Amino acid sequence: MWKYGEQTIREHRAWTDNDGIQHPRNWHIWSADEKAAAGLTEVTPETPPDSRLYTWSQNADGTINKTARALADSGSGDDLVKGVKTSLKDEVNSQQGSLLSLTDWYVIRKADKGTAIPDAIQTYRDAIRAKGDAMKAAIDNAADTAAVAALFVTWADGNKSGILFDWPELE
Repeated sequence: MWKYGEQTIREHRAWTDNDGIQHPRNWHIWSADEKAAAGLTEVTPETPPDSRLYTWSQNADGTINKTARALADSGSGDDLVKGVKTSLKDEVNSQQGSLLSLTDWYVIRKADKGTAIPDAIQTYRDAIRAKGDAMKAAIDNAADTAAVAALFVTWADGNKSGILFDWPELE
């Protein structure tokens, strides 16, 4: 994103400066010196925060206003508003159910015909359940929004951190 004074200038769009000069829509191919001479300054917008954790809005200058969402539920009955923790645990439960459903046919076959569930499948199903329980416990134990954010899997310098949604794979 670019600025000319208070005006936001978008690439691939013509714009008019304060002297009434209309600049072509391919101005973005200008050199850095030509852009500076025309009074353009590049604005790098802030990266928006995770919408699961924050409500946010972006200002014209690219900065972000953010407010952490409530971690705990509020209200009750029809007026219940789920907090971040409940929403994330619901998401864990949903993903866990989807992953288990892929191998449910083994369980059904065992109940129907008595055919044993292969060890690798049972191990996988047990690992999915254990990982889901670990994720939900980690969510419950998170003290604040920053602690919840740290639960998401991230990669830095080849190292993985976080636990959320890092499910075991069937071997």
